[in-house]
Amino acid sequence: MSPGATGTVPSVPGYLRDVYDWAYLNPSNAARLDHEQVVSVILWGNQRRLKRAAYDEFQPGQRVLQAAHVYGDFIPGLAHRLGAKGRLEVVDIAPLQVARCRDKLRAYPWARARRADARDPGGGPYDGICCYFLLHELPGVWKRAVVDALLANVRPAGKVVFVDYHKPRRWHPLKAVMSAVFDRFEPFAKELWHRDVRQLASRPAGFSWSKETYFGGLYQKVVARPLAAGRDGGKVGRPALAKSASCETGRQGA
Repeated sequence: MSPGATGTVPSVPGYLRDVYDWAYLNPSNAARLDHEQVVSVILWGNQRRLKRAAYDEFQPGQRVLQAAHVYGDFIPGLAHRLGAKGRLEVVDIAPLQVARCRDKLRAYPWARARRADARDPGGGPYDGICCYFLLHELPGVWKRAVVDALLANVRPAGKVVFVDYHKPRRWHPLKAVMSAVFDRFEPFAKELWHRDVRQLASRPAGFSWSKETYFGGLYQKVVARPLAAGRDGGKVGRPALAKSASCETGRQGA
């Protein structure tokens, strides 16, 4: 078990025990939920599209960090994408999730899972970092700390990719349904309806930001790329782009 950069093994946070014990800390429920078909239903049939959108940001041979275990086939698919010349590290704060992730990665010796806090993942810098449906599950202070930590651990020529929920358009037929689901099961998710991922970063000006939305705006992919360093040896050479690129890539039925 490898600790984060501070050298300490993290404890399971209170919010995870209080809100998500049933989903991530209960072994029986985790075994029931950790299936691609279940994730596909939860994401209204968009799992394949969203996985592909994330995978497309990474190339074989890269060294990539995935912040937290993901139910379904996302983790093995990312390991396959990077290939035997690449390196995948998955960190999770819950021992049960680390164990489940390790089982999935047995066929991929270039990938490993270790216990660490995403606010202090260690092991960087990475060529790329992926954060797939984690932010919506974090309290506000944790969201900001995780975004900052991931941005701090990417190489100058790399990127950090966030795939998560997003505020759907006013006409979206599932908007009321998702609002009720969040109120009941995901109490921290609606912050992503009211705040861009870019706004969660303490120093967004050091990065260029792009955003694509999917399925009527219910999901998003945000990519942050470090801006070129100046000639003074590491200072940011120019401000971040003033406007994110937003592109609705189409709709897919449930």
